[in-house]
Amino acid sequence: MKKYKFEELSTADLVIDAIYEGDRSTSSYGGEPLHHLMPGLGTQGGFRKRKGLGENFVGLVLTSTGNEPDWPDELNPFTGTYTYFGDNRTPGKDLHDTKPGGNKTLAQIFELAHGDSESRARCPLILIFESVGTGRDMVFRGLAVPGTRQLGPREDLVAIWKSFGGQRFQNYKAMFTILDCGSISGSWIREVFTSRAINLDDQRTPLAYRNWVESGKIQPLMSEPIKTRSPEDQMPLPGLQTFLIEQIRETFASDPYAFEPIAAEIWRMSSPTPMEFEMTKRYRDGGRDAIGYLLLGPKSDAIKVHFALEAKLYGKTTRVGVKETSRLISRLKHREFGVLVTTSVLDRQAYEEIRSDSHPIIVISARDVAEILISQGVNNPILLAEWIDSLN
Repeated sequence: MKKYKFEELSTADLVIDAIYEGDRSTSSYGGEPLHHLMPGLGTQGGFRKRKGLGENFVGLVLTSTGNEPDWPDELNPFTGTYTYFGDNRTPGKDLHDTKPGGNKTLAQIFELAHGDSESRARCPLILIFESVGTGRDMVFRGLAVPGTRQLGPREDLVAIWKSFGGQRFQNYKAMFTILDCGSISGSWIREVFTSRAINLDDQRTPLAYRNWVESGKIQPLMSEPIKTRSPEDQMPLPGLQTFLIEQIRETFASDPYAFEPIAAEIWRMSSPTPMEFEMTKRYRDGGRDAIGYLLLGPKSDAIKVHFALEAKLYGKTTRVGVKETSRLISRLKHREFGVLVTTSVLDRQAYEEIRSDSHPIIVISARDVAEILISQGVNNPILLAEWIDSLN
């Protein structure tokens, strides 16, 4: 992993997933790295703007701490999309009535992005950084543009309702795409921020960005998934993720079969595709705790793709092995895929055999379960208990 020390920031390039260190010798905001990397940038807040020569601003840096479970900003490395939540995060204000003006900014840039080439040319450079968790160090996630290839203009920026203390309020959920730019010239970025203007004819301008401005075509930075994950990569992270998994285990410890509909709902929550399923009878499930189908294609000619689901309520020291995965595989019918949901992990051999033999099995491990719940707003013990009760 590439790292730039604080002393190197003034000459550093912007490299995907590189870490930019803050000043370890001071606790003041002067030790924050991004305004040393890009002159003229502010030192605080999730929305940091650089004014342009005209009425618009030329640069926008979006930052995320990654530690707000109610607002799970998230990169999907396989599609290149980035989910980012606005700054109206407490009740009492209108959607656009925030002091930093972040939500108003989101509305403006998405409107520009969905216009013609002249409109897109007025859209600022959007750079996304996340906190590393060490001091003020930041990791660069990429150069982004508003919107995705999967969503239409009315779907990529939506106002969602939340409630806190009995009060309801709205905030934006914005979908961006990280462009296919592995490394961006630091001198070009600094020149843009200093001159407060973007010159598309500059040879240092990333090609994917220039193409987007001129044609509106999005070229996402997509990465191929690793075929297998280690047991460690499947375990829930310390803190909230581990707490949620432990709560599920404790809730169903006396009746593991009651976990099966919960596992099926977690699978439903993880899929953007419409689905239907039904639970099988206890003790006679034949290795299939639920059966169902996904609906794919246009409404006028959708097809059903069938699946079989198996749930395993296991403790943290018990792993799903070859015996369990072979049982599920043997029960799959022609043109059917399998879904395995567990509160534990697959051992290495079972995972490798599934992938090496190209069995159509989706694995939802303990970490996946926790991440799915958190992404859907089920992110504390009370909400988890209420969600489980709502399914009974």
